[in-house]
Amino acid sequence: MAERVCVAQIGAPHGVRGEVRLWSFTAEPLAVADYGPLETEDGSRRFEVEEIRLAKRHLVARLRGIEDRDAAERLTNVKLYVPRARLPEPQENEFYHADLIGLAAVETSGKEMGKVIAVHNFGAGDILEIQLAQGGATVMLPFDNATVPTVDIAGRRIVIVPPVETE
Repeated sequence: MAERVCVAQIGAPHGVRGEVRLWSFTAEPLAVADYGPLETEDGSRRFEVEEIRLAKRHLVARLRGIEDRDAAERLTNVKLYVPRARLPEPQENEFYHADLIGLAAVETSGKEMGKVIAVHNFGAGDILEIQLAQGGATVMLPFDNATVPTVDIAGRRIVIVPPVETE
């Protein structure tokens, strides 16, 4: 399992006083502020959330030490992480995206399909990006019970019902 989990991403500045748009990847969006200081991917910077509020499609946050629009602008697209130990254990049939990345993808027949390299959400649910075993392009599959009936974190694999190909 991953030692750190990405819980948010900073977007563009919000206003001129250093606030930022924030996209939370936690089940409850405002909970992102409950896990203590947030760190950059390389761990070189830490941010404490001083204030946070809901906006239309994102959060607006004030991060300690970010006082103006220029400072906020330099943080655009920065991903924020917390140590896994600070997060609650997932419920049954819930998974952290970080735990899915790297799992082997195996078809129901047992044939190796590839490996999960990313989990995306473009607004209509989670999508698994799988690097095919034979190489080449990746495939995107919905992360739902019909397509992925089995997730075996301990066994480091998922079972995929292959999509039906049409001619």
